[in-house]
Amino acid sequence: MRHLIPFLPKPATVPVIRLHGTIGTGPRNLSDAALAPLIEKAFRSKPAAVALAINSPGGSPAQSSLISARIRRLSEEKRVPVHAFVEDIAASGGYWLATAADHIWADRASIIGSIGVIHAGFGFPEFLARHGIERRVETAGKSKSFADPFRPQTEEDIARIRALLTPMHQIFIDQVQSRRADRLAPGKDFFNADIWLGDEAAFLGLVDGIAHLKPKLMELFGPKVRLVSYGPRRGFLQRMGLSVVDSTLGAVEDRALWARYGL
Repeated sequence: MRHLIPFLPKPATVPVIRLHGTIGTGPRNLSDAALAPLIEKAFRSKPAAVALAINSPGGSPAQSSLISARIRRLSEEKRVPVHAFVEDIAASGGYWLATAADHIWADRASIIGSIGVIHAGFGFPEFLARHGIERRVETAGKSKSFADPFRPQTEEDIARIRALLTPMHQIFIDQVQSRRADRLAPGKDFFNADIWLGDEAAFLGLVDGIAHLKPKLMELFGPKVRLVSYGPRRGFLQRMGLSVVDSTLGAVEDRALWARYGL
């Protein structure tokens, strides 16, 4: 009957967008294309705020940027504040996502930071030579085959990779500074890819404090605040623990990202 009484105040509604996993364009990843409908729907409901539940070791810089930009654009257009809540980890691209929020909260055991960029791969030239396998490559454009894993790495390859990583790192730094500069502790190098636990991250200004999602939102918006979960839908095979679209290599790469932080 409560909804039939117009003068009674309605409890605040806060959509909770779950950002769990590595960031990229694969079927298992967080991507702008996959999350766009959820993010748009969350802000469309005229909520008191939007919450981001983040648990990500990072991934694609471009997808991190696209997702964060979408959240910021809608937050400003709709004038809806955003609160990010870090679970196990918000590192690298995961922290990039967190900076889309107006306030970032973490658990004391959360891992925060890794504001850096990495390029990793494998090389197999000796394996090929040992097995009598000859690599044959023809290109139009001398840079087309740079960093070929089946050929020895060259100084030119390393220089080209670093020429990509350095400006990419600066883009990440610009994002953090634009969102957190006034809250970061002075005199500290935050951009060498170090990681911190929640308490120190709060002391340094990378996050705004130690808090958990439901208690904090109840504190901010009242004990009857209504939380509505938004998350990517998984297909039937994925819900059953099976997937015909997952590649073994993709799963290994995802696992490696989590393992880098001991998770």
